[in-house]
Amino acid sequence: MENSTNSKRGIFSGSVGFVLAAAGSAVGLGNIWRFPYLAAKNGGGLFLLCYIILVFTFGFALLTSEVAIGRKTRQGPLTAYSKMHPKFGFLGVLACVVPIIIIPYYCAIGGWVLKYLCVFITGHGSAAAQDKYFTGFITSQWSPIIYMLVFLALCAVVVYLGVDKGIEKSSKILMPILFLIVLGISIFALTVKKGDTTGIDGLKVYVTPDFSKVTPKGLFSTIMDAVGQLFYSISVAMGIMIAYGSYVPKESDISKSIFQIELFDTLVAMLAGMMIIPAVYVFSGVEGMNAGPGLIFVSLPKIFLEMGKVGPVIAIFFFVLVSFAAITSAVSIMEAIVSSICDKFHVSRRRGTTITTVYAAVVGILICLGYNVLYFDFKLPNGTVGQLLDIFDYASNNVLMPIVAICTCILIGWVLKCNSIIDEIKIGAEKVHRQTLYVIMTKFVVPVILTLLLIEAFIRF
Repeated sequence: MENSTNSKRGIFSGSVGFVLAAAGSAVGLGNIWRFPYLAAKNGGGLFLLCYIILVFTFGFALLTSEVAIGRKTRQGPLTAYSKMHPKFGFLGVLACVVPIIIIPYYCAIGGWVLKYLCVFITGHGSAAAQDKYFTGFITSQWSPIIYMLVFLALCAVVVYLGVDKGIEKSSKILMPILFLIVLGISIFALTVKKGDTTGIDGLKVYVTPDFSKVTPKGLFSTIMDAVGQLFYSISVAMGIMIAYGSYVPKESDISKSIFQIELFDTLVAMLAGMMIIPAVYVFSGVEGMNAGPGLIFVSLPKIFLEMGKVGPVIAIFFFVLVSFAAITSAVSIMEAIVSSICDKFHVSRRRGTTITTVYAAVVGILICLGYNVLYFDFKLPNGTVGQLLDIFDYASNNVLMPIVAICTCILIGWVLKCNSIIDEIKIGAEKVHRQTLYVIMTKFVVPVILTLLLIEAFIRF
C-alpha cells in the first residue's frame, strides 16, 4: 500500500502493524539485558515502580511527540524537524546522527548474540560457560567480524524489502514468537531450584522494594537509571519513532497505539527481569545479579550449564529470543537512517539501504577490531573507562539522545506549543487521554529530568 502524500513512501497496513513494529524496536537488547541488571542494582521493586511511573508519564510525552511529528510531516528524522520549524533543521541532523552512531556497534553486539546461539545449537554450550570464553571470542580478530556481518545482512534484507513487506511482515512473525518465548522462560525460571533456594525466592528479590535505597542520593540514582533505560526501551530520541510515525495512516488512532506500545514494552521488560533474575539468584545469589554487561554472555551460560539436561534447550530458546529482539531493534535503527537518506536526497530504498549497510559494515568492523588490533583504554567524562564501542555508546546514549529529547521538548512545548501535536493525535482518534499530562511533561518535567541526566553524563552525583 502506498501513501497518497508521497507515492514513493511505504505505509503500515494499520495500527496492528505499527504497534508490532514499534514494539519490536522497543523490545531489544536494552530490555532483555539492561533492564534486569538495573532492577537488581536499584532495589528490585523500587526500580520497577519508578520505571512504570516514568513509562506512562515521561516516556508517554516523548513517544507521543515523535510519532506525531513523523505522521504530521511524512518525513524521516533528518528532514522532519525542519518541516515542523525551519530553524530546527539542526535537530533533525542530531536525531539522524544518533542511529548512525548506534547501528555499527549494535550490529557488533548482535553478532555476539548469534555466536552464542550457534554455540548452544551445535552442542558446545559447556565451552561458553567457561571463564574467559567471552573475552577470548571478542578479542579474536575474525570471528566477531563474521558474525557482525551476518547479523547486519539479516537486518538489511528486512529494511530493503520495505515497510509493509519487510518491517511490518517480519514484526508480525517475530514479535508473537518472541513474546511466547519470554513468557515460557519466565514461567520456567520460577520452577528452578538449588538446595533450599527456588525461583520464587528470586522473584521476591526482584519485585520487593529495597527501601534501603530510599535516600536522596539512592532515589536520584534509581530515577536516573530508570530514565536512561527508557531511552533504550521505547526507542525515543534516535529518530526511530519519527520514521515509523511517518508510515502510520492518518485514519489510525495513534493515541491508542501509543498506549499499547507502552503496555507491551513494560510487560516484556518486567518479564525479562522475571526470566533472568530468579534463575541468576538461585544459582549465583545476589552477587550474580550484579554481573552488569556480562550478564548474558558470562553469567547466564554458567547458569544454563548448572540446569542439567534442560539447560542447553533453555539456552537455545533464550538466545533465539535475544536474536529476534536484537534484529527487530536493529532494523528500526537502520530504518531511521534509510528513511532520512531517501527523504533528504530523493534516492530509492534500494540505494538508501545499500549506503547504510556499507557504512555499518565498515564501521562495525572497526568496532570489532576495537577489542584486539585497535584496542585502547579511554577514560570517559563520567569516570568510566571504555573501548571504541563504549565511546560510541556514550556519545549516542549519554550525550546526544538527551540533547535531542530536550530540544524536541523546547520545540513542541515552547516554540510550536503542544496543541500542534495534540491536534495531530486527535486525527483518527476516538478519544485522546492524558492531554494535560502531556503538556505538563513536555513543557516542564521532561526537560528538567533530561537536563539532570545530561549533567550526570559528565559529573557523577
